[in-house]
Amino acid sequence: MRVTLIFYELVRDAAENDKSFSVAGVLRKLGISTSGYYNWRKRCESHSKARKKRIMDEIKTIHKASHMVYGAPKITHVLNEKGIAVSQRTVSVYMREMGIKARYIQPRTRTTINSDFSSTLHNLLKREFNPEHPNAVWCTDITHIWTADEGFVYLTCVMDLYSRKIVAWELSRTMEAEEVLRSVRKAKERRDLEDVLVLHSDRGAQFVCGKYQELTADIKTSYSRKGNPWDNACIESFHALIKRECLKHHRIQNYEEAYQLVFEYIETFYNTVRIHSHCDYRSPNDYEKQYELQKSLFN
Repeated sequence: MRVTLIFYELVRDAAENDKSFSVAGVLRKLGISTSGYYNWRKRCESHSKARKKRIMDEIKTIHKASHMVYGAPKITHVLNEKGIAVSQRTVSVYMREMGIKARYIQPRTRTTINSDFSSTLHNLLKREFNPEHPNAVWCTDITHIWTADEGFVYLTCVMDLYSRKIVAWELSRTMEAEEVLRSVRKAKERRDLEDVLVLHSDRGAQFVCGKYQELTADIKTSYSRKGNPWDNACIESFHALIKRECLKHHRIQNYEEAYQLVFEYIETFYNTVRIHSHCDYRSPNDYEKQYELQKSLFN
């Protein structure tokens, strides 16, 4: 029986790859019943259809749970983690059939005010975005969020480049340095900074002012080259991400509504649930926990 099934599969594959393939002729030469083959095909197709439906249902569930931000690579990873063996190509095909796709990242509009500070601001990071442990390199930046009632409000984030975790964030009604720099102050309070930390930013006025210099006196400050946003690409990418995956899908009325959306996205999804290819398909929190576990095993 097993040999017959193998022949069935070989004949089926040959017929699917070559439309001129004579199924009946080959079956006669093999001494296999044509009716038996077609009965097997019917049963096989029913099984395949049922499996396809199950996988499609799983894809829809995973896509919805990800706030509709996961594409085929991440959905394939989650399916495989659940024990469902399926290729990324198959997932892509099923997603197209269902009209499901990851939300598109819209180009980011820069609003940071670049200062004409002295050329003594150095780029220590040099686009080395993958430190070997947490709290080695942070980066920070400001982006704007439009509200219907209050105009722009401003989101400042501090990211740990090891895990891409948002260590601290601040939503302010103005771009005054005191309000913006609260995020850096929060980050320092939340982390145990044993090693010398590098904090990278662009040359916005808030990051070169005296208050910033005082706040970062115990930190090595690094700056993007003038007019070169790619030097701070990771935090720029995050700000594009939160807009694509969350903010642009709401008509935000005021500061309070913007704050709630940012809080929910960062604290209950991005840091804690959303898997990242950079983090070996873990969340930033889980990636840092894995580091601490490995560190404890070798100490």
